[in-house]
Amino acid sequence: MEQDDPAEALTELRERRLGALELLQVAAGSGLVAYAVWALLLQPGFRRVPLRLQVPYVGASARQVEHVLSLLRGRPGKMVDLGSGDGRIVLAAHKCGLRPAVGYELNPWLVGLAWLHAWRAGCVGNVSYRRENLWKVSLRDCHNVSVFLAPSVLPLLEDKLQAELPAGARVVSGRFPLPTWQPVAVLGEGLDRVWAYDVHSGGPAGQAVPGPSSASVPGAPNSQVG
Repeated sequence: MEQDDPAEALTELRERRLGALELLQVAAGSGLVAYAVWALLLQPGFRRVPLRLQVPYVGASARQVEHVLSLLRGRPGKMVDLGSGDGRIVLAAHKCGLRPAVGYELNPWLVGLAWLHAWRAGCVGNVSYRRENLWKVSLRDCHNVSVFLAPSVLPLLEDKLQAELPAGARVVSGRFPLPTWQPVAVLGEGLDRVWAYDVHSGGPAGQAVPGPSSASVPGAPNSQVG
């Protein structure tokens, strides 16, 4: 019995079209891999949050981080990132002088990844990542807030910000604007766009009112991320 030529067998395998059953097996395998990634990296902790308040993780781009820092740089007071993911905004905020810089993230894998990034940057003792539900965190001592959340939860976030933030605080929202607040500045285009909102006295805590400009910030400084 002749042995098959390995080269010919490999060529035949490459040229053969997948049948319906084989396609189904490939799709099922891909689905299992995707579910495993979700279960390990994104799902932990979500069971503790109501479905309507859950926000999937999508890391901020370097340009988005740059725009956030451009609208917060030089401001005094505590800086927090709500839903801090892998911690890149908190780390960059500390590097540009926003201190203390704190990230709140419920997913333990992402919190661990954030600490890894901080360790590699030599900033472990200078930043803070806390595994806490952002909806239960008190914001009463926070003067600089960044958020990259889904539009479905932003109306509820407005209520929280209005109830808790002190006068003089600034909120920067990435990708999507707060639905009813008026921005004082807008920076960037498309998915890299961010909106800044200032909290003023003379009204309910956290009620944002129009500032001197609702257009892009002229001459906003560029920042180095990483």
